[in-house]
Amino acid sequence: MEAIFMTPEQYQKLLEKIEEINLRLQPSSKNIRDLIIDNDDFISTMKIASRTAQRWRDQGKISFSQVGAKIYYTQEDIEMFLKRHYNDAFANKSVARIKSRFMKNPAKR
Repeated sequence: MEAIFMTPEQYQKLLEKIEEINLRLQPSSKNIRDLIIDNDDFISTMKIASRTAQRWRDQGKISFSQVGAKIYYTQEDIEMFLKRHYNDAFANKSVARIKSRFMKNPAKR
């Protein structure tokens, strides 16, 4: 077994980090208003036209709730939508493409 030694300052920093992680893992008591936004707020946040939001809903790109004529989105719906449409930085894609070409044709070195 290996022993690890820390200064009191290092130990205190470690305790603070553990407490920070612990707070992040605890379920938050967020207000329902913080979790749900209406269509007007969604449109202004995303800086899109109302027709674009309608098209995304019609195409099944984003989940939503509808009560009468009122449309609502949860923060989770929006996060999932953005994650599904996430693109890596183009520089990373170029490097990956070059690497894959190089690996396909190793004889051209």
